[in-house]
Amino acid sequence: MPRDTTSAHALAEVYDFRRPTTLAREHARVLELAFETFARQWGTQLTAKIRVMSQVSFESVQMQTYDDYVAGLPPLTTMVLCAAESTEARSVLQFPASEALSWVCHMLGSHAPGDLPDRAFTRIEATLIRSLMGEALEDLHYSLGTLLSERLVVASIAHQSQFAQAAAKSQVMIVARLGIRVGERSASASVALPAELLLEQLGEANPRSDAENSEELLAQSLGTVPLQVQLSTVPNLVKPQAILELAVGDVLPLGHRVHQPFDLLAGGHRVGTAAAGSRDGRAAAVIVTNQES
Repeated sequence: MPRDTTSAHALAEVYDFRRPTTLAREHARVLELAFETFARQWGTQLTAKIRVMSQVSFESVQMQTYDDYVAGLPPLTTMVLCAAESTEARSVLQFPASEALSWVCHMLGSHAPGDLPDRAFTRIEATLIRSLMGEALEDLHYSLGTLLSERLVVASIAHQSQFAQAAAKSQVMIVARLGIRVGERSASASVALPAELLLEQLGEANPRSDAENSEELLAQSLGTVPLQVQLSTVPNLVKPQAILELAVGDVLPLGHRVHQPFDLLAGGHRVGTAAAGSRDGRAAAVIVTNQES
């Protein structure tokens, strides 16, 4: 009987070993929280600037080469290229040109028509979009905080994704996918930042320590492990019948002398002896002797 492999094929994912770029789980979570904050901030800023209820939602964050990032964009789209001092690669704020034109219409007090073309901006439109993106970059800096140590400034606006040349094809980018809703209009957007601007601040996902002081580090780590500490009497042998016949008020003699210190146990191991006492209204153990192992 032939085996059904439909479900197995459905779960298979293509992995390119030539480009093993991926975000560590710890890094991805930090970036997710930062870009979720940016989405909320940008949505609030859009509402205030264009005077139409706007919402930006975070969808995903991943690490891609610039070539792969551009390959997933529409041929005609708006790419706001932003410069940083430490790198020639540009950061990108990307969204459909038609959506940007609808924002301009609202900013000028007009109602945006249903169908707007994806075209290059006029000088006035470009000036207004630059102003909006300047505010968006402020939200981005606020949201990323210390992760983005350099200021980004709007350098230029491109409209053809294949010819934008924001970075080298092999440049690794941190790409956040967003959804934008302005009034009744919805669209997809993205933010792409050169990974070199963020990874150093994120730190190593699995930092390694020098093996030379491994004994000292191990001792420090073990010193913080919680242990159960208890006082114990000397073990006493009792017949099962005596245990079965125990009743409330019975006295069970123990082999522990009245003035003999109790055994002090830590993690089930004897580490010394102690006498019973009290401190601050609670039972306490007064150390009598200690035992080194």
